[in-house]
Amino acid sequence: MVLLSHFLEVTLDQGPFIPEDMQLGKAGIMASDCEPALNQAEGRNPTLERYLGALREAKNDSEQFAALLLVTKAVKAGDIDAKTRRRIFDAVGFTFPNRLLTTKEAPDGCPDHVLRALGVALLACFCSDPELATHPQVLNKIPILSTFLTARGDPDDAARRSMIDDTYQCLTAVAGTPRGPRHLIAGGTVSALCQAYLGHGYGFDQALALLVGLLAAAETQCWKEAEPDLLAVLRGLSEDFQKAEDASKFELCQLLPVFLPPTTVPPECLRDLQAGLARILGSKLSSWQRNPALKLAARLAHACGSDWIPAGSSGSKFLALLVNLACVEVRLALEETGTEVKEDVVTACYALMELGIQECTRCEQSLLKEPQKVQLVSIMKEAIGAVIHYLQQVGPEKQKEPFVFASVRILGAWLAEETSSLRKEVCQLLPFLVRYAKTLYEEAEEANDLSQQVANLAISPTTPGPAWPGDALRLLLPGWCHLTVEDGPREILIKEGAPSLLCKYFLQQWELTSPGHDTSVLPDSVEIGLQTCCHIFLNLVVTAPGLIKRDACFTSLMNTLMTSLPALVQQQGRLLLAANVATLGLLMARLLSTSPALQGTPASRGFFAAAILFLSQSHVARPTPGSDQAVLALSPDYEGIWADLQELWFLGMQAFTGCVPLLPWLAPAALRSRWPQELLQLLGSVSPNSVKPEMVAAYQGVLVELARANRLCREAMRLQAGEETASHYRMAALEQCLSEP
Repeated sequence: MVLLSHFLEVTLDQGPFIPEDMQLGKAGIMASDCEPALNQAEGRNPTLERYLGALREAKNDSEQFAALLLVTKAVKAGDIDAKTRRRIFDAVGFTFPNRLLTTKEAPDGCPDHVLRALGVALLACFCSDPELATHPQVLNKIPILSTFLTARGDPDDAARRSMIDDTYQCLTAVAGTPRGPRHLIAGGTVSALCQAYLGHGYGFDQALALLVGLLAAAETQCWKEAEPDLLAVLRGLSEDFQKAEDASKFELCQLLPVFLPPTTVPPECLRDLQAGLARILGSKLSSWQRNPALKLAARLAHACGSDWIPAGSSGSKFLALLVNLACVEVRLALEETGTEVKEDVVTACYALMELGIQECTRCEQSLLKEPQKVQLVSIMKEAIGAVIHYLQQVGPEKQKEPFVFASVRILGAWLAEETSSLRKEVCQLLPFLVRYAKTLYEEAEEANDLSQQVANLAISPTTPGPAWPGDALRLLLPGWCHLTVEDGPREILIKEGAPSLLCKYFLQQWELTSPGHDTSVLPDSVEIGLQTCCHIFLNLVVTAPGLIKRDACFTSLMNTLMTSLPALVQQQGRLLLAANVATLGLLMARLLSTSPALQGTPASRGFFAAAILFLSQSHVARPTPGSDQAVLALSPDYEGIWADLQELWFLGMQAFTGCVPLLPWLAPAALRSRWPQELLQLLGSVSPNSVKPEMVAAYQGVLVELARANRLCREAMRLQAGEETASHYRMAALEQCLSEP
């Protein structure tokens, strides 16, 4: 109200467009200004009531001008309450300010922006009431108000400055309402704020503050509506950050993460940000200066991996420094009992440690040299020890805290690559990890929320980069895959019920990929998680066969594998998952061969037909230019992923061979599929020199068992020149088997 009163006085002083009787009225105002305004407890202010009446009865704009000035003189900003403010609004309404905002012709002697400024001043007064800030008549002014932020004019003009302040007051009030940010974004406010900030005119600092608020409230929508303008702001802030030599660089550290886009960060920004961070983190700093820099670095690491760090000596030294500082911070925070943990900072350090783990395990194009890797692994080992120590102290009441989830995540990332060190400590922690994973699995919705909270601690969930898994079990799968190979850890996992939990988890995740679900929208991590589960089960099949036979959960798993594989092998782009399912099912079938489900049921026949399809389509005869004889080559679908597939394929061939004598119906089924005939035909059409010895052994194993198990198979193989082919490939066992009656 004080600003509005001052503005009206300035307006009335503008000259001849105010009638003389109104200017005479100003003299009376001076006297009334001495009357104290009564507060609400003592009753209504009679002077204010009289002026409000004059405002309501005003017949034209000039009378409204004068009456409005009388009202502003009768109250003080500190005295007015919500009810009084609402009564003033009721007396003025929106019609008058609407005309002021949209008028295109000002009276003689009046600058063209003065009337608009008065209209904005009125709106600013009204917007101090939260109810009025959401009024449609305020919301539909957002596009007009946004244009005022970038309007050109005399920067020293008091009325113009007042209008800009009032505009920010209006927009800030709207932004503070539940649906306000959405209205502002739709009204073009984000672009206007960006341009106002980049213009560095009057009020540009207010533009930046309001931008920060809008990005915090609706980041995705802001970037969708105004990406070019926001990127321009990011470029400006990054350049300022790179050049800053004073304390402003620490303020920018806190500000910059807000402006990192959910899409790719421009290369020039990454260069400036890395250079600025290198200068800050390379100096001796206090924690309040260092922590924002670590959080900014964590955001960049999550969004870009190591791509934002330059190659060469300077880049490797910077990365080593980052990881070193992160590890020190983690140890300081977690090793000292009773110390208050800055969870947001430590979570950011976890992200930097993950970056260190990735670079230390990268074989090609790593930023780090081998001595640096050795040193960093040693440093990270000590930090992981501190994480394990912290998790050992976590009681049931803290298991659902976001920071615990973040700590389990970094431990999972470490165990995915390294299980030999800290083995004793890891084994001691395994019972907690199984219970923790089980708790979050059983309360999946809370687990997803935990993941979101963890991301918000130090990493924006909309920043580009790998999505944070919504369950703790997926974080632990790679580490458990390694640990199930070792006797000690495997026994602990079995004792704590991990296999049963993994079966339930696999079946639940498998449902997401079943018909009726849109697999195109599933994150890659779901399929990767299923593959890793298969690897764990494969380890258990080999190292703990008795568990597979006695635990009922594996019977359920086998049934799911049998019913799922036929459809899976037909799906494009899912060959690796099909290989895992086929191989696991074949190995489990050997152990569960007496199960009724495997006695030639439709499900079992469908499964083995699909397994034969997977095994038989891996290789083809490829013509060789200039030669009459073809060579054995990988099928196009298999060729690109054979490095990941070949071990599963050979294991699957071996497992199928083992199933033939255990399932009497299997050999006739294989014969009906024509696999043995086509396999011999394939071998007969290619040069024996093109078939590697391990392939010969795998093919012979299957053919021999089929021939031994069924007379019709032997006859079909003989008709396909089986004895001659066996002789060419020196398959002595097959040759002998086919020579027998």
